[in-house]
Amino acid sequence: MMPLPRRHLTSLMIRHNGSSLLIDCGEGTQIAIRKKGWSFKDIDCILLTHFHADHIAGLPGLFLTMGNADRTEPVTVIGPKGVERVIAAVRVIAPELPFEINCLAIEQQEESFQVKELVVNAYHVFHRIPCYGYSIELPRAGRFDAARAKAQEIPLKFWSRLQKGETIEDEGRVYTPDMVLGETRRGLKITYNTDTRPTDLIARYAEGSDLFICEGMYGEADKVENARKYRHMTMQEAAVLGRDCHVKEMWLTHYSPSCARPDFFEDEIRAIFPETVMARDGQSAELNFDEE
Repeated sequence: MMPLPRRHLTSLMIRHNGSSLLIDCGEGTQIAIRKKGWSFKDIDCILLTHFHADHIAGLPGLFLTMGNADRTEPVTVIGPKGVERVIAAVRVIAPELPFEINCLAIEQQEESFQVKELVVNAYHVFHRIPCYGYSIELPRAGRFDAARAKAQEIPLKFWSRLQKGETIEDEGRVYTPDMVLGETRRGLKITYNTDTRPTDLIARYAEGSDLFICEGMYGEADKVENARKYRHMTMQEAAVLGRDCHVKEMWLTHYSPSCARPDFFEDEIRAIFPETVMARDGQSAELNFDEE
């Protein structure tokens, strides 16, 4: 809810194939990106969980910096209903930008969006105002079968395009990816939610995630009632979710400003779910497809 000397506010960047997707943009987001040495220009999409200031106050400066980085391609902003109004308000102090901002409002309890190669699944969570979690998936096509392609006399020049999922029509014949690809393989999945009580929808979307990033607002036993009252999650509740959803790894985040030492609770939380990490500013990981 407020930045601390060594702790900025909420933001996550996902980078893939030269494109970046940002979830939330609290104060300090630009500093975090600069420290990592990552590019502002490559941010193609921004997902907003909700409109509390600690999740969006960094947007005006970020937009201006993206413009100064010679960004000219449109930027998509996805968020709860009213996202157009919020971005219009932000633009009052960032009025002249060299790129368009296209807003997409989430209207339903669950919606899906395609952002380049990524599939973004938005799901409603339980906070004091409309708030969404996001599960981002990178699908992986089946293995290319050259023998099948040769047997069906598919020209070599079309192989790479079919492998990328393209349907091709040539000289009266239609070539489709299923003609040359095997069964779909397991892709990658990151699930992210903050500012919520535990819900069935979170559990459903987090199931089997490679990385589950979840708020752990409080660790103290005497803060459980606060979590319920203000509709946040305790570290213990998050750990149970991670364990029961069979995620490969879970990072806790969005600590209360009163929690100066989140790692104080590490042993207790890891006793519930050993693959829990008490995340810190600047934490990053590289996810890769399973080896076959």
